[in-house]
Amino acid sequence: MAAHLIADVDVLDADAFEEYKRDVVATEQRYGGRYLGRGGATKVLEGDWEPHRLVIIEFPDMAALMGWYNSPEYSRLKAIREQCARTRIIALEGVAF
Repeated sequence: MAAHLIADVDVLDADAFEEYKRDVVATEQRYGGRYLGRGGATKVLEGDWEPHRLVIIEFPDMAALMGWYNSPEYSRLKAIREQCARTRIIALEGVAF
């Protein structure tokens, strides 16, 4: 069953974040990740959420998502992201129909 990573990224240092953006895609693809949305325009329909840079990535399943998130190749990039952005991230397991 597919799993989705949903991240709200508030970029504080755009120059430093460029390295993260450039290199992260290849790490996600190794675990079957594909973007459903990345930094596009958002519109809040209800509530007081004010997303910054919203990202949605689909993985084949939660094991693949967590494998990527905890992988050695992502840990270097995660450290970069943590230095140049404030991020809220959740993992959502899909629904089987």
